[in-house]
Amino acid sequence: MSQIFQDPDCEKSPEQLLAERANRFADAYALKQPDRIPVSLMLGHMLAEMFPVTRQELYDNPAKAQECLEKAALYFNADAVMGLVGGPAVSKILGDQMTKWPGYGLDENGSFQFNEKEFMKPEDYDAFIADPSDFALRKYMPRAFNELQGLAYMPNLAMWNFGFYNTWNLGAYANPAVLAAFEALYKAIQASAASFPVMMEGFQRMAGLGFAPGLSLAIVIEAPFDFMSDTLRGMRGIMLDMHKRPDKLMAAMEKNLQFQLDFAINSAKAMHIKEVFIPLHRGSDGFMSIPQFEKFYWPQLKAMQLGLIEAGLTPVVFYEGVWDQRLDYLAELPKGKSVGMFQNGDIFKVKKVVGDVMCIQGGMPVSMLTTSADEVRAWTKRLCEEVGRDGGFVMSTNIGDMEGAKPELVKVWVDATKEYGQY
Repeated sequence: MSQIFQDPDCEKSPEQLLAERANRFADAYALKQPDRIPVSLMLGHMLAEMFPVTRQELYDNPAKAQECLEKAALYFNADAVMGLVGGPAVSKILGDQMTKWPGYGLDENGSFQFNEKEFMKPEDYDAFIADPSDFALRKYMPRAFNELQGLAYMPNLAMWNFGFYNTWNLGAYANPAVLAAFEALYKAIQASAASFPVMMEGFQRMAGLGFAPGLSLAIVIEAPFDFMSDTLRGMRGIMLDMHKRPDKLMAAMEKNLQFQLDFAINSAKAMHIKEVFIPLHRGSDGFMSIPQFEKFYWPQLKAMQLGLIEAGLTPVVFYEGVWDQRLDYLAELPKGKSVGMFQNGDIFKVKKVVGDVMCIQGGMPVSMLTTSADEVRAWTKRLCEEVGRDGGFVMSTNIGDMEGAKPELVKVWVDATKEYGQY
């Protein structure tokens, strides 16, 4: 039985805590050894389990959500503590068919769901490859968003290259369905713009309490294969495409790789952001064979990460699922330039194969935070000693939302990391 843990952060000022915590993450990301292993919590829907509030209220009442987040953060006292990500406001306005949220497609305490559909048909590949912007505006968006169906009646935007002469064609935009779609877009833009200062105020409040931002603010893009799968072809469609139309799939992935990089790099510069978050969905063990991975997934994902790194950005990649059979490929990446968040699989093998290549984040299964204090402490000690060895490790859960975790065990875990994670 160890002695009662005395949190070394309790007597420090918020300013001192913020500086120390930010430095811990910076050192870990760069594969350096900080003073101790940093702990990052992504509470998500767990906030509705800790406080008398529904999940829907957390989304609909940002002030209440912020209040809950601050109380939880001060209780756990980790290095970075994040709450909810995103929300249903824009989905409601646009009639988004892809997502379901608490109070929008689900009951007030439902868990966020992604409702995958085949919005892009096999015969659409040529249009996507020829002009993905026009395809998005006049084909994809009317199919995926109920309130944007009128965009299908728009003229091809390439006609604006006709300059003054195209102004004679503006009457085509007077179609009531087109105007209704424009109105919905305008309302969605207003809602998104209104949420930004609220979000920034939340970051500032957390910084004022001494908490590092973690990944609260990052540009989000996807592996080119996942981009074609998640919101366009769907899993069934993309798996057929690898066999029936591989050349068109490859051309489409090259296209989206380029415009995603352009978007990420320019957005990061405009917003002064250094991290780009890349959640992976179809590349893990079991989704495709190694030859398929070598052709359709890894070269494009590697090129994406190299492009970001060359631009001075840090790819933070969520290797969802199990990647044990693919770790040797990840070892090809430049050392100390990316962060790997690993969901499942053998975290100790991850450390062995890519521990000197990328910062590793994860290690704690959310399911373990429902067991016992002894199990949590024992697992935390092993993670600190083996995965945290020599630095380059951020302690976190294996998945973003911590719903279902017991608060008292989360506290045990954070304290144990501070105790065993000293360098």
